[in-house]
Amino acid sequence: MRVYVGFDDTDDKDAPIGTGRLVREFVYSLPEDYHVMGVVRHQLPRLGDIPFTSNNSSACAIIDMSQDGSIELLRTLAVEHIMNHCAPGSDPGLCIAKESEIGSEIIDFSKIVTGQLVTQQNAMDVTKSIELMGLGGTNDGIIGATAAIGLTKFGWCGRFIEYGKLRDLSSSLHVYDLYDAGIQVVSVDRDPLVPLLGDLVQSATWIRPSLWGGRPVLQVQNISHGVWEPAHGKRKKGHSVEAKPEAKDAQHTAK
Repeated sequence: MRVYVGFDDTDDKDAPIGTGRLVREFVYSLPEDYHVMGVVRHQLPRLGDIPFTSNNSSACAIIDMSQDGSIELLRTLAVEHIMNHCAPGSDPGLCIAKESEIGSEIIDFSKIVTGQLVTQQNAMDVTKSIELMGLGGTNDGIIGATAAIGLTKFGWCGRFIEYGKLRDLSSSLHVYDLYDAGIQVVSVDRDPLVPLLGDLVQSATWIRPSLWGGRPVLQVQNISHGVWEPAHGKRKKGHSVEAKPEAKDAQHTAK
């Protein structure tokens, strides 16, 4: 059983970490029977009438569990993690759904969230059959949390900030190393060639595959014959979600 857990608005302008880092710390703390498939960061619009902190992003954890696994426990752990680690001035939201429960209405709503202002009521209207929780402040985070699961199910936007051995890959590697890690490699040049398995991928100090077609895909550009580099680099400003935190035991302090 695959479950999507969406988080949003867990930070403020003074928070040491952003939502992406908070979600990564959450999945590191999960019990072993919750198999983490990945964490996807989603960009939301930076518009004047939409309140946000630094980059206006939400994140979705993709988790596989047995059919008799406890979604209730997963919810409890997620709520406790947010309450223990969100910034005092944040407006956190949490959305949890089985993959099979995320239908076209949620996906269509999530696409709209990436381009225009929507309301909390809009989010609540499309999530009546799944779990959606505001956990503080204005509760505006329920909008981005809903969008996080819908866009992940849509499968054609966002980037992986956690996926398998993604963060253990070297800065100079071959295309076959990426395929071995479960990451497809695609040229985004105007007249693209096909990156061959033995081709070199250099300057790969920051690899964050896109979510394309429901799977991680690294976009690359051709440098010379048989040599490629990632098409996108790390943003210079804003909250960092890059350093790998240590796994922590979940704390059980009921709200």
